[in-house]
Amino acid sequence: MRSLDPAFWSGRSVFVTGHMGFKGSWLAYLLSRAGARSTGFGRDDRETLLYRDLSIGGHTHVEGDVRDLAGLSEALRRSGAEIVFHLAAQPIVLKSYEAPVDTFADNIMGTVHLLEAARRAPEVKAVIVVTSDKVYRNEESGRAFREGDPLGGKDPYSASKAAAEIVAEAMALSFFRHEGAARIAAARAGNVIGGGDWAEHRLLPDAARALARGAPLQVRNPGSVRPWQHVLEPLCGYLLLAEDLVGRGASGNHGWNFGPAIEDAVPAATVADRFVAAWGAGAAWQLAGGAAAKPAEAGFLSLDSSLARRELGWMPAWNVDEAVARTAAWYRDRLAGIEARRLMDRDIDAYPAFSRIRA
Repeated sequence: MRSLDPAFWSGRSVFVTGHMGFKGSWLAYLLSRAGARSTGFGRDDRETLLYRDLSIGGHTHVEGDVRDLAGLSEALRRSGAEIVFHLAAQPIVLKSYEAPVDTFADNIMGTVHLLEAARRAPEVKAVIVVTSDKVYRNEESGRAFREGDPLGGKDPYSASKAAAEIVAEAMALSFFRHEGAARIAAARAGNVIGGGDWAEHRLLPDAARALARGAPLQVRNPGSVRPWQHVLEPLCGYLLLAEDLVGRGASGNHGWNFGPAIEDAVPAATVADRFVAAWGAGAAWQLAGGAAAKPAEAGFLSLDSSLARRELGWMPAWNVDEAVARTAAWYRDRLAGIEARRLMDRDIDAYPAFSRIRA
């Protein structure tokens, strides 16, 4: 597996939307560890956030909304960033049923605005639009999706993410083809787990909250198969992709899968079993009943990441057992009072591709 290049990132200016979210917080912290200067643009009013537990060196927070083109453009211009990671989104499938208009506005028009802002910022060399494994038209074929498979979506979240990729491709082909233009790429990850995710309607954050108060975890769809992976896996892929887009001339204007090994696409019940076992202390889970179990989601999702392995030298380092065990340990130790930064350092220092940015 290729290691992150600290010489590439040292002193480089990076712009991150959605930096207050779960993956965004980890990304901002990783960029700091690698010596980059990052500007985070976004807002998040949730009471419990990993981001608020961190003090990130070389990082500037700009309060804003990606649906505000003027504010976004000004923040990006002022940052002088060469690389942009677009993570801002409404990321929860169940919430997209409750608030479809907001979901489409955030995920589609937010992407339009980000790319228009990048078009107005000549310093930008690469933009990575982070989407989802759910961008693919899922006919429940039972095979892993490849980058060239058709996009689609049967729920507002999935449809909005697929549309965001169509927007990104159209913008790239229309406005980023001239000499010196930024390279645009989309990055698709699996079901990302890891410490510090406190979002609702996600399996392991729900588990940590329930088990911390001595209640069983409620599982909506235990038979649903997902490509589970630790948060450091796709983030490593995004960073390596950025290195290649800027420094190695990798092709942009298309999507990249960053998923776990095929055998690590397992049912939610398997992950729940392993999480409660790692948690210990009599932890248990049970099937959620009634309205809590609806609406149904896709039955099977898996990603074929051969392109990233071949072109970027990226590959997953931790299997599902390692990912779940580390996630359980993170939540358990955080709830016991250990500082979030120490727990993040523990995982980063153990991750093979980050050997050159160890503290």
